[in-house]
Amino acid sequence: MKTEILFPGLLVVLILFQAHVSSSYDLSKELSDATLLSSVSEAKQIVDSAYKDTRDRIKKNLENDVLTPIELLRYFKQPVAGTRAAVRAADYMETTLTLLKEKLRWAVKGDFNVTDVLTPAQLGMIFKASGCDQQNEEINCESSGHYRTITGKCNNRKNPLLGASNRALARWLPADYEDGVSVPHGWTEKKRSSGFPFPLVRKVSNEIVRFPPGQLKLDQQRSLMFMQWGQFIDHDLDFSPETPARVTFSGKVDCHTSCAKQPPCFPIKIPPNDPRVKNTRDCLPFIRSAPACDGGKAIREQINALTSFLDGSVVYGSEVPLANKLRDRTNQLGLLAVNRNFTDRGMAYMPFDYMSKDPCLMVSKGAKIPCFLAGDSRANEMLELACMHTLFVREHNRLARGLKRLNPHWNGEKLYQEARKIVGAMIQIITYRDYLPLLLGTSLQKWIPCYQGYNEAVDPRISNVFTLAFRFAHASIPPSVGRLNQNYKPINPKLQLSKTFFGVWRIVKEGGIDPFLRNLMASKAKLMTQKQMVVDELRDRLFEQVERIGFDLPALNMQRCRDHGLPGYISWRQFCRLSKPRGLKSLARVLKNHSLAKKFMQLYGTPKNIDIWIGALAEPFVKGGRVGPLMACLIGTQFRKIRDGDRFWWENKGVFTPQQRSSLAKISLSRIICDNTHISKVSRNIFQANSYPHSFVSCNQIPKLDLRAWKSKKMEESTE
Repeated sequence: MKTEILFPGLLVVLILFQAHVSSSYDLSKELSDATLLSSVSEAKQIVDSAYKDTRDRIKKNLENDVLTPIELLRYFKQPVAGTRAAVRAADYMETTLTLLKEKLRWAVKGDFNVTDVLTPAQLGMIFKASGCDQQNEEINCESSGHYRTITGKCNNRKNPLLGASNRALARWLPADYEDGVSVPHGWTEKKRSSGFPFPLVRKVSNEIVRFPPGQLKLDQQRSLMFMQWGQFIDHDLDFSPETPARVTFSGKVDCHTSCAKQPPCFPIKIPPNDPRVKNTRDCLPFIRSAPACDGGKAIREQINALTSFLDGSVVYGSEVPLANKLRDRTNQLGLLAVNRNFTDRGMAYMPFDYMSKDPCLMVSKGAKIPCFLAGDSRANEMLELACMHTLFVREHNRLARGLKRLNPHWNGEKLYQEARKIVGAMIQIITYRDYLPLLLGTSLQKWIPCYQGYNEAVDPRISNVFTLAFRFAHASIPPSVGRLNQNYKPINPKLQLSKTFFGVWRIVKEGGIDPFLRNLMASKAKLMTQKQMVVDELRDRLFEQVERIGFDLPALNMQRCRDHGLPGYISWRQFCRLSKPRGLKSLARVLKNHSLAKKFMQLYGTPKNIDIWIGALAEPFVKGGRVGPLMACLIGTQFRKIRDGDRFWWENKGVFTPQQRSSLAKISLSRIICDNTHISKVSRNIFQANSYPHSFVSCNQIPKLDLRAWKSKKMEESTE
């Protein structure tokens, strides 16, 4: 009787497992505290060794100038600072559970989940020993007052970590892994789900995404800036870095050169008769997203390195050390640091990052231009993205100087925080007033009704599915990067997209950010159609300089769906209260395309298994929008949550004064370009397709932000 009281959890587990466990073996010996702790120590050695090996290889390749473009991209997908510490603890936890499963395999017949054998107390012990418990530290929010914290902590006073950086992404539906815990679908070949095996993602890309080269269909109603804004705000909301190990935890197998399927490597296999890659034993390298510690639960979650709020963290960073590094502390002007070596005809560039070995420096060769330091590590990937970052750094400094003229008594901290607060509001306004209506069309009101004020019961965290759904814009990217001169005439040659990554030297040495911004305003986005999904520049020729194999972005997106344990297409249709196609006929009705539905059924066998990214992307657009009904639901639901669950939302009472809100309502992205570049003519409706000079106006016709609403009296200051 005493034993039952002391070990109820373990007894229940042992009873449940008596059919599987050999009667002569006592599981409790294998699960003693000493065994559990030694497994944690062993896991730490394995993970630390893989991290170190990866770091050494990257360093060696950088020193020898042999880092391939795909490795360059991965260089920026590495978690740093607090993110790295959080990921390391989660890798310790998961590796410990893997080791324990191996130790118990001979004692438990058949397939099993190690978490079913552990009591909550034992799981808690591993959670603490791995360092995961340190991610749940107590937070005092008393001092968090007028301004957002850099990390997003204390936005929700009842649950201070809600929406904070370096936390697990939210799950709107339970995770769906092959083993129910962490192994992605498609890991075990020919293993069936809902009666069918998962197709190779490269095969899906070849048969559904690929289209023959020819006349590319451009969007006659959306500008290229519409696509670019989507990427800019996505980088404000979520970043799931890859695990820092690119070698396997079970040895020294390199995920970049081997096709071995061993954690964290989840290579993308090449199907028979691939149109380009003839060696079917080859593969596309793929490293799993970094895991997150999540309250002692053993089901694999992914981390969001950024704050979940639309708060300008893309400009200011989501961790305190980076935020401090981005500031100019040499005066009391509240400015962001700028480049000391170069200017854009008198206007600022972002500061250089000065890494010991710099990928941009490698790409720029003789130009010797390093990467920029920005609020998000991906700023240097694409030229237009780097231009958007530059634009908002300039805008912050313009605002800070304007506020200083109005309020000479404000110190540097006050100026920085007030300018940051305005920039955050601008990003929110441009997104919700100008961008989302053109994205969601007539479904906008359904998913994002009028603002009713802050609701602390709303969970603002970015959902795991959103990180994939918001990649819909990969289908809007054209195959080249254009630049336009002062007369909006093309600057030749057009740059092939695949040759521009990390090429920020072109901004510094070839005319600044203006030619790129003019092109974003005056050129059209690519139109996503069921016959022209994603250009081959992203599907085949991305990083074609890599000796082994090119890069397939759509295939990577689908593999990432599986890596993240995202349920399939039908589960999300059900979540959104949309019809659930069961077979070919009903799927053809949803897609309004019988031949496309037939391809899906031939590949997946059932609509249930269709990877969410490709399934949602394939749906016809909602009226007036640029996504289908499922994507509109997922994106709209997310944007409603990050608005309603944000205590510092620009329209929330007390965040800004009524006069300040009235001034902010007049801002526009066009005006921000007018104020921070040498461009004098801009498009009035910047996300709509415009061809110069039609719909372009002089900057003096675009309303300015009136900062007088921010003028304060010294007496008011002292009472704050």
